[in-house]
Amino acid sequence: MRAVVYTRNGDPAVLHLGERPTPEPGPGEVRVRLAFAGVNPTDWKSRRNTPPGPGGQVPGQDGAGTVEVVGQGVDPALVGERVWVWEAAWQRPHGTAAEYTVVPARQTVLLGAEPSLQLGAALGIPFLTAHRCLTLGESVPDRLGPGTLDGRTVLVQGGAGAVGNAAIQLARWSDATVITTVSSPQKAQLAAAAGASHVVDYTRQDVVTEVGKIVPDGVDAIVEVSAARNATVDAQVIGRHGAVAMYADDGGAEVTVPVRAQMVANARWQFVFVYTEPRRAKEIAVEDVNAAVLDGAIGVGEDAGLPLHVFPLAETAQAHRAVEEGAVGKVLVDVTA
Repeated sequence: MRAVVYTRNGDPAVLHLGERPTPEPGPGEVRVRLAFAGVNPTDWKSRRNTPPGPGGQVPGQDGAGTVEVVGQGVDPALVGERVWVWEAAWQRPHGTAAEYTVVPARQTVLLGAEPSLQLGAALGIPFLTAHRCLTLGESVPDRLGPGTLDGRTVLVQGGAGAVGNAAIQLARWSDATVITTVSSPQKAQLAAAAGASHVVDYTRQDVVTEVGKIVPDGVDAIVEVSAARNATVDAQVIGRHGAVAMYADDGGAEVTVPVRAQMVANARWQFVFVYTEPRRAKEIAVEDVNAAVLDGAIGVGEDAGLPLHVFPLAETAQAHRAVEEGAVGKVLVDVTA
């Protein structure tokens, strides 16, 4: 099979397209013929920092395609089904930047006939991360769906990013009031397209003032992309029993929090790394995200506030570079091109 592999850490130039043996599924596993692979920040960070195994590493946690072969103990009715895949390369050599990947059956989710395979490849890490960020507070439920966030207000810091977009879409599906911050009029248009109720351009407006106009008592949940930069703002706008979910790292930055004010609010500040979150929380996230997909509540592309940047498999290095350089939208690899 054709696959992109790296055998040493480094910049995107270490990624090479070549031929590898087609993997066979073991007990409890399935082999998926991939159509699209998603590219996430953790892909390039792993490529730079996590040594690959002796046989090399195929990058890519997320993807979508068709189940081709099932291993022992897996229902053969899955063969031929369209699925989306999550965490394919987490502590495994077979990522999604290849014609085939092998994963445990639980890491494939039925996509159905209608949703696009591009959408399926864009789900995984961004949407599971967003789900965790929206559900870990004491004042919010641990499930998402229509009505579950009715009466709650969510602040999404950085609403034009992939996780920010996912958080907006999931929160709106759950009937929350969604406030988001952006850094330009163009990103404001994307956040509005995703479904944000209120968009604040932090380069031109004071976030604390604008949020206070919308919800004087503070927000219930903050989805935080840059905790080191935004902690002072977050501490001022978080409501009683609210939670700040920090899911991204500003290059090893540290966070300073005003302790007394957060004590009075009984606020929660929690870090989120989707790969190591509790197993049950992740199972719930997969179920809820897929329910939103089947409900037609999630989309990709300009109309959903998430422009797509699609690269052929042979240009996976360029796809990695685009994510590393902060491409606005979602970067995908077309495995069939």
